[in-house]
Amino acid sequence: MSCFAYFAVAGLAFMPMLVSAKTIMILGDSLSAGYGLQPQQGWVHLLQKRLEQQYPKQHKVVNASVSGETTSGALARLPKLLQTHKPHVVVIELGGNDGLRGQPPQLIQNNLARLIQHSQQAKAKVIVFGMKMPPNYGSAYSKAFENNYKVVSQRYQVKLLPFFLDGVAGKNTLMQKDLIHPTAAAQPILLKNAYPLIQAALK
Repeated sequence: MSCFAYFAVAGLAFMPMLVSAKTIMILGDSLSAGYGLQPQQGWVHLLQKRLEQQYPKQHKVVNASVSGETTSGALARLPKLLQTHKPHVVVIELGGNDGLRGQPPQLIQNNLARLIQHSQQAKAKVIVFGMKMPPNYGSAYSKAFENNYKVVSQRYQVKLLPFFLDGVAGKNTLMQKDLIHPTAAAQPILLKNAYPLIQAALK
């Protein structure tokens, strides 16, 4: 076998590894931007580290999260983000700020739907992280808000994490002084909640 043929065959042997490399883009708000934390403490950074351990040099995480982000704001940013990063997986962690501002549930649902549509049109797998409203927003609003995530996930057949802050919300020891943003100690729990869906999307 000639040297050229040898290296050509050897190159083909590595192609599956190269082809399987994927970009995961996190489109979120302060919960994913790591508000009040050091950059290396946030769950998104921990996700990159976990992926590097399990899939060395294969997968890249792009954190496109912005503190204070709303579904409307993300919609405005998404086309350029998709064009720039060409993600294989898009994680949508949004809606909390819309809810805290009392935005109409139907508006939130429409925006979530459009975020999913744009991502799917870009050939990305989509994962949606659900949120819940504090009790003082009233049961009617809270139920309508939570239902948004079920509706869009079923309509567009995307994976749903029902409540991203499961195991963290309501526990003062895991929340910063504002009782809205999780502490560094809570970040491994958020990663534990998120990781199974993200790992499944990479297969």
